[in-house]
Amino acid sequence: MIPEDIRVIFKLIKTNPVSMAGLVIVAAFLIVGLLAPFITPYPQDAWGEVYHLDRRYQPPSWAHPFGTDEMGRDMFSRVILGARFSLIIAVGVVGLALIIGIPIGLIAGYLGGKIGTTLMRITDMFLAFPPLLLAIALAATLGRGLTNTIIALAISWWPWYARLIYVQVNSIKTLPYVDAARIVGVHPLAIMFRHILPNALTPVTVQAALDMGSAILEAAGLSFLGVGVTPPTPEWGLLVTEGWSSINIAWWISLFPGLAILITVLGFNLLADAVREAGDPRLRRILIVGRKL
Repeated sequence: MIPEDIRVIFKLIKTNPVSMAGLVIVAAFLIVGLLAPFITPYPQDAWGEVYHLDRRYQPPSWAHPFGTDEMGRDMFSRVILGARFSLIIAVGVVGLALIIGIPIGLIAGYLGGKIGTTLMRITDMFLAFPPLLLAIALAATLGRGLTNTIIALAISWWPWYARLIYVQVNSIKTLPYVDAARIVGVHPLAIMFRHILPNALTPVTVQAALDMGSAILEAAGLSFLGVGVTPPTPEWGLLVTEGWSSINIAWWISLFPGLAILITVLGFNLLADAVREAGDPRLRRILIVGRKL
């Protein structure tokens, strides 16, 4: 059975063309990312295993819809496979940031006192640095690579989730049903994870959906600056960087990976707005009435 909230969210999305466009883009990205190794027309080109110097810098054509790069590799295959690495980055960064941030915010908000103050001051120390600047410093320290890129971005983002959960927990822990659970002797861990956390996840879910797109964008930024994924991994930001030096003679090398980043990030942002609308009870009532669900 599909939960009622999820069915309402899908109904709201279906009645809004903009939200539906976001859902279609995200769904297409997920499908391409999962199936990428099996649907690339030139797998060896996609992985950067072979070079074809006789067909370098070929413009878009039927044989190579996105043209070829300086090594003669098919750009369409590399962009398709790049979706897989972008998906890994998005899921890895957001997932790791949630794993770190949610427990810290939950414990700090529920226990309060010296423990809560200490945890939040540590969180504020990380929040004092601009996330992208901190990610660049961490990536440069850890070294280039897919795993290090994910770690660097996650470390720079977990404080936002911790702060968000902390605020939500502080407003929920004083509600009557939480007091009742405490009075009857329910274990504090059960109260935190069974009664408080599920009711504090709506804003975190919206933020996570937004950050999926942001993770792809910032990972591309790190690769563009030379501290992200290492060649010949076909990550979108790295593909843009590889085509930048030859932009005057082969514009397609940077254009198509850049468009892939633009469309994917836009899709996640549109979908996150739809989830935010559906997750807010007041907005949900207004939308249900206005769209006659």
